[in-house]
Amino acid sequence: MTKKIAWVTGGGTGIGKAGAESLLADGWTVIISGRRAEVLNDVVKELGAGGKPIEAMALDVSNAADARKVADAILAKHGRIDLLVNSAGINLPKRSWQDVTEEGFDQIVDINLKGLMYCIRAVLPAMRAQKDGCIINVASWAGRIVSKMTGPAYTSTKHAVLALTHSFNMDECVNGLRACCLSPGEVATDIMKNRPVPPSAEVMARMLQPEDLGKTIAFIAGMPPHVCMNEVLISPTWNRSLIGY
Repeated sequence: MTKKIAWVTGGGTGIGKAGAESLLADGWTVIISGRRAEVLNDVVKELGAGGKPIEAMALDVSNAADARKVADAILAKHGRIDLLVNSAGINLPKRSWQDVTEEGFDQIVDINLKGLMYCIRAVLPAMRAQKDGCIINVASWAGRIVSKMTGPAYTSTKHAVLALTHSFNMDECVNGLRACCLSPGEVATDIMKNRPVPPSAEVMARMLQPEDLGKTIAFIAGMPPHVCMNEVLISPTWNRSLIGY
């Protein structure tokens, strides 16, 4: 494979980190972004062992100017961006209609939806010029099926990510660009610690694991340019949203 450049937001932990690892294994050059530079640097040391091409660029995705700055820095160094993985996302413990605050709602929207859009807009001119590019937007099972567990802010942002992804494909398919909405059920990542009642280790072991999503990201990214995987809905076999919590 010729050298291809991937930018992964939320790349310091969970799904983003696992995606970076799988992409590196497939020969991609990977730039990971996240809010905590020290976490990113630790991941670069871990995944970059043996000289694998991974770099870190700290970023708060909710800042549009910062998103453009990082995209421009990647382009200045590498000359192209072939893949954007929008994996940055949050939820908060106070998430129900009874508990959610305006500040908390805004924070979730700023990162899960607006931040995703800012990063897409930051890479779009380069991808259009290339007439090639893939975007993977990490949404959620809650973006397809309304869940009381995830709360109104998270659920509505992930539904919006699904709509945004399909809207992108409607407009940009003529430019050779493609986007996939990746919607996983429960994944055993640190975001689970922010649930009002965090799941036990035994329950976490039956969930999807980060590496499952990492392999899925690499699979989507590895499809040829004439293939658009519009949407992937993936869950644990033991799916608690179907059998009840």
